[in-house]
Amino acid sequence: MTKSIVCLQKLSHRQQDLIRDAAPGYTLTLGDGKAPDLAQLAEAEIVIGWGKGISDTLLSAESPLRWVQAWSAGVEKLPLAALENKGILLTNASGVHAEPITAVIFGFMLLFTRNLHTAVRNQLNRKWHSEGSESELTGKTAVIAGTGSIGSETARIAKAFRMTTIGVSRSGKPVEGFDEVYTTDRLQDAVSQGDFLINTLPLTDETRLMFGADIFAVCKQGSYYINIGRGATTDTQALMDALNSGHLAGAGLDVFETEPLPEDHPLWGMEQVVITPHCAGVTDRYADRVVEIFTENMKSYLKSGTPSRNLVDYSRQY
Repeated sequence: MTKSIVCLQKLSHRQQDLIRDAAPGYTLTLGDGKAPDLAQLAEAEIVIGWGKGISDTLLSAESPLRWVQAWSAGVEKLPLAALENKGILLTNASGVHAEPITAVIFGFMLLFTRNLHTAVRNQLNRKWHSEGSESELTGKTAVIAGTGSIGSETARIAKAFRMTTIGVSRSGKPVEGFDEVYTTDRLQDAVSQGDFLINTLPLTDETRLMFGADIFAVCKQGSYYINIGRGATTDTQALMDALNSGHLAGAGLDVFETEPLPEDHPLWGMEQVVITPHCAGVTDRYADRVVEIFTENMKSYLKSGTPSRNLVDYSRQY
């Protein structure tokens, strides 16, 4: 009997061929995550992506679903408890974003150190002006919360700028590129040393609102906060208070507690804040990288019944 893979994302012909080559004996059907065909999904053993209104079909007693390959690194929007209860394997797209997101992180850092964000505003007003407060990254310390693929790539590039790199992770295990790695319970100790606090963390029960008034209070005077992880890891009001008081010199934000960020939100009017619309991970190479992860996992799945890469630990929610 032919087995079914349903992909709820657009794929090029080449990407489809790569999946078919890696999955002999399976059919590949392209669906639409915004208007999913439930009859199609009811026959799927493997689903790539996710969509609204498909949970009941995929989690029914009759569903043959065994594996979901998420299209994103974060999986907090998926019905994790139900997937775990059914014993469904879940893999994420961790690693896909490292290069583009690292570029955005350094974009924020360079904007702030060289005052390029104010230069752009001045150009719009045909204003020739500099405060003379430009600095540089050399010799600065980057505290990076999360030592996974994004954090590690950020640390690697930071070394090219001759920066000091401090990581924060649950385990505190040494990771290449970091001068030191602290455990999460020592987050305040790490943060107090940073010129830049960079949040790359996923959203879990443990990380929700992790960055609040207590953390911003121990940040170095005049340091910067960058969040490209998940908006709900940060207490937005506490962040704005730290910015308005001048304790934090600025913030580069790609993610927010509420998205899209409401038009009347005060963050829009803060000149020391640079906002991007949750696009740090967007790249024209995104689908290629997810397909690479999937095809590698497919080969392992056929051999052992379990994907080898990016398998989500339900107890950790990532």
